[in-house]
Amino acid sequence: MFRRSFGRCLLLCFALAVPAALSAQQGSKLAFINSRAVLLATPGYAQAESTYNKELAEFRAEVDKLQGSLDSMAADFEQKSVMLSATAKTAKRKELDDRRAKLEQRAQELRDKAAQREQELIAPIHSRVNDAIEGIRADGGYAMIFDVSANDGLIVTADKSLDLTQKVIDKVKAKP
Repeated sequence: MFRRSFGRCLLLCFALAVPAALSAQQGSKLAFINSRAVLLATPGYAQAESTYNKELAEFRAEVDKLQGSLDSMAADFEQKSVMLSATAKTAKRKELDDRRAKLEQRAQELRDKAAQREQELIAPIHSRVNDAIEGIRADGGYAMIFDVSANDGLIVTADKSLDLTQKVIDKVKAKP
């Protein structure tokens, strides 16, 4: 909660300070985009996102299956523990702990694999979008372009003539 409030305060201070600093520079212009809208309109993004979501669902299904097996094993142990000797209980607990550790290790491997796969699928698209944004910024002489989809509600309203979202979409679609 504190981090979020502090982040908003910091962003608000930045948002108030930047226009003042930029107004000191003659001809500085500001604009904004909605990067989420740009990404959704970028060729290949829907396919990449779909592929990622499908693979992520497979990873989650594997973890769920492993978790179900562990839960079943733990329930079986709880049910039969009364009849087990102290040595057998210790052995079963160790077996459960080993299985839990393997599950946690596999879950971490799958999280890492999912993050890597997301990077492989989405990074080239982000690069194309960033290149288009930077090109429009340089060509238009903009000092700064804000992303209204990432502001967490900080920007309440803005002059629609400053919205470069469609220009960025057009530029991204124009690139092969």
